[in-house]
Amino acid sequence: MKGLKMTDPGQVVLEIKELNAGSIAELTISRPAKLNAITPQVIEDLILNFRQLSEMDELRAVILRGAGKRAFTAGADIHILQSLDKHSAVKFITQLHNAIEAIRLLPAPVIARISGYCFGAGMEIAAGCDLRAADHTATFSMPEVRVGIPSVIEAVLLPDLIGWGKTRELLLTGKQMTAEEALQAGFVQSLCDPRQLDDHIQSWIDDILLCGPAAVKLQKKLISNWEQSSRNASIVESIIDFAQAYETDEPHRYMASALETLKMKTKN
Repeated sequence: MKGLKMTDPGQVVLEIKELNAGSIAELTISRPAKLNAITPQVIEDLILNFRQLSEMDELRAVILRGAGKRAFTAGADIHILQSLDKHSAVKFITQLHNAIEAIRLLPAPVIARISGYCFGAGMEIAAGCDLRAADHTATFSMPEVRVGIPSVIEAVLLPDLIGWGKTRELLLTGKQMTAEEALQAGFVQSLCDPRQLDDHIQSWIDDILLCGPAAVKLQKKLISNWEQSSRNASIVESIIDFAQAYETDEPHRYMASALETLKMKTKN
């Protein structure tokens, strides 16, 4: 395995690991002294990095995390929020949406690695990822109403993830949700001891690497479309994408390998 570290002058650190089966990227929101709180610079760095990663054909998955052990991100920096007015608020929140949309539009799967606080914008960023793994130190909250503003933009993803009842509870009260509650609600798919978190994520990475790269990208595209389209429209589009998979030799190669494995198992 060869690792290439690239640290930009901003507040997000990118590391790319090149494997035989493709590349894995790890993005770290790096403001540990401020609980990785989101600033305009963090937002710009996320947009830039995810848009650049989207151009990497060999990219197989991305891990998004916060620096240190105390927080994935505690949400938008309250000093920034306090400085906003009616006009600057529009720019800030629109750019935050653009950052999360860049995560959602990335062709490869994005995994949120969550330790400690995952509040507000942090929970929306995590919601924009494809998979979410947390350890038992994680705490979740949408506390915007407690500081006089509503939860907006990608908070709209929460009902599909945790249901309308839990969404209303979080958004209307600002109360916190434990890691165990987040697992039960369906916000995270994996919960473990902090020492095991990287191993749990690695198991997902290993499974992704077993799959056809083009097939995974097509599947993520389909899932994103299913969120927005009617059932009938989704079925029609999926037929087109199923045929598209056969435009390369990937299905034949992977099926040949699967048949060989089945043949060996049958012999045994």
